[in-house]
Amino acid sequence: RLREFCRNEVGAYEARRDFPALDATSRLSACLALGVISPRQCLHRLLAEQPDALNGGAGAVWLNELIWRDFYRHLMTWYPDLCKHRPFIPWTERVQWQRDQAHLQAWQTGRTGYPIVDAAMRQMNNTGWMHNRLRMITASFLVKDLLIDWRIGERYFISQLIDGDLAANNGGWQWAASTGTDAAPYFRIFNPTTQGEKFDKHGEFIRQWLPELAKVPAASLHDPWGWADKQGVTLDYPRPVVDHKQARTATLAAYEAARKS
Repeated sequence: RLREFCRNEVGAYEARRDFPALDATSRLSACLALGVISPRQCLHRLLAEQPDALNGGAGAVWLNELIWRDFYRHLMTWYPDLCKHRPFIPWTERVQWQRDQAHLQAWQTGRTGYPIVDAAMRQMNNTGWMHNRLRMITASFLVKDLLIDWRIGERYFISQLIDGDLAANNGGWQWAASTGTDAAPYFRIFNPTTQGEKFDKHGEFIRQWLPELAKVPAASLHDPWGWADKQGVTLDYPRPVVDHKQARTATLAAYEAARKS
């Protein structure tokens, strides 16, 4: 798989990697997490097939993803508090998280009313794997829309993923929660509807996992209840558990209060 990917697929990785309906990623994460292959082995195979990867040529973007894995492992080595359920940015420990079990269960089971979030969670629950773009979207939704502690999401992911890796999982969740090393501040909040429209425009991925939306037109798939209400149709699908705009305002206030305190 590594040889095939580096030889024939890595050149298109940058353009195709963010679209979950496409089989455009290496799918090597479980092998890396288990130690079946190593990051260095991936590097050498990549350079053997794509000599210009270190100079920005084909494969450079995939190489950068390998570097992220090592970066998070280095962080955990130098800052062992990261493996003790603590944030990299100390003041974020003071964020007042919500403890809404109904919201948490809706997120875990793919019943939030936001199709891209729900399809992603069902993919993970059924296969043990989730596309990386979707990991960012679902993590952002749990933390920034539901204001639920990122450590709860981190724990749930590691319980479900066949490629679960302590350092990479922690790093990804702290990135999404704005508690980690990323330079973007806490007011980066993904809009789950526009993320779905951008990365699954025609709903090919969503339809794989949400059969209850089969009759909803593609143009309305990211806001199915908006369409259903206009048509006088009832869907066997939950309405959004939160209003994104209101949730965003509440999250910003919670982070700002923690920062100032």
